[in-house]
Amino acid sequence: MTFDIILCGVGGQGGLSVSVVIARAAMAAGFQVKQSEIHGMSQRGGEVLANLRISDREIFSPTIPKGQADIIFAFEPLEALRHLAWLSADHGAVISAMTPILNIPDYPDIEAVRGEIRRISRARLIDADTIARQAGNARSANLVLVGAGADLLPLPPEAIEREIVALFARKGDEVVQANLRAFRAGRALRHE
Repeated sequence: MTFDIILCGVGGQGGLSVSVVIARAAMAAGFQVKQSEIHGMSQRGGEVLANLRISDREIFSPTIPKGQADIIFAFEPLEALRHLAWLSADHGAVISAMTPILNIPDYPDIEAVRGEIRRISRARLIDADTIARQAGNARSANLVLVGAGADLLPLPPEAIEREIVALFARKGDEVVQANLRAFRAGRALRHE
């Protein structure tokens, strides 16, 4: 079994942090893990991309071939569309935030972008920002999305929760609890 995940967004959305959470949970569950990251201009709202590969056998490449991603976690909707070529046509799922980051002057019409995402048969378009605010930390939208796709991951949710606690413990219990609430709120969403 090999499970391939693309995490994409723009700088400051926490895409690399949740990549670490999932990777650590996979390693704790006994899987092999390879990860590749691109930080292009992340300090200025530029692209952030992580390829995360989880397997029960040796992984030879950290990058995911086009057409093989099992999940794309998109923390920004246009980034979901930019990485569709990597999604498996057979079974791939897109878990995407609804809120755009208007970091380019010619950002397309957001309703058109959302409409394209909705056309993907296994897409989940999530109002992650609102849910994160309700959970107590607007910066936890990334974990709302991971929670919304947790049922598709080859990991028990409890393993992800343990890594959330471990990663954010240094920031205090209030941050840990807000992140756990965000993850659980994402998991609680009903998907068709």
